[in-house]
Amino acid sequence: MTTSAPNAPYHHGNLRQALLETALVILEQQGEAGLGLRDLARATGVSSAAPYRHFDSRAALLEALAVTGFQRFAARMQAVAASEPADPVSAMGKTYMVFALQNPNLFRLMFSPLVQARPGLRMAADTGLESLHLLVGGDEKAGRVRTLAAWAKVHGLAILLLDGQIAMRAGEDSEALVAAIIGGL
Repeated sequence: MTTSAPNAPYHHGNLRQALLETALVILEQQGEAGLGLRDLARATGVSSAAPYRHFDSRAALLEALAVTGFQRFAARMQAVAASEPADPVSAMGKTYMVFALQNPNLFRLMFSPLVQARPGLRMAADTGLESLHLLVGGDEKAGRVRTLAAWAKVHGLAILLLDGQIAMRAGEDSEALVAAIIGGL
């Protein structure tokens, strides 16, 4: 016989959010390979079955993390757009780079083939790209090409930096280098 009232809140509070926040920490410390639902339960301090109330599989957890990443990314992009910078495209490019460099494993997961086929991800991913498209403007075809060109440039630069493919020279200021590259968007 159960002692809890029907529909009573779970004793952990917002378990789904707690699981996601813990998973984000694990993701940044250990990478995607370090994420398992049982390990997540243990790190969150709940039973090994509790995460399955919110994520039916590891793939569903990864999708939820990627969606969270895109939501946070889109919020930053929208904040930049709302601030009306003098060069909005460059400002958004810099914001993109900062997000990628501050959240390397989340950034990689957001664009990983592991989650790209998941149904909930497309809408979240499109929000950030739409923010850039609105700033670039132009007619449908030219605006799309400029948007994709800007995205390819900042995304490629982010991946090159994350993978250590761009070696910083002695005395070189990485922020200044990124700003100079992004400034040509």
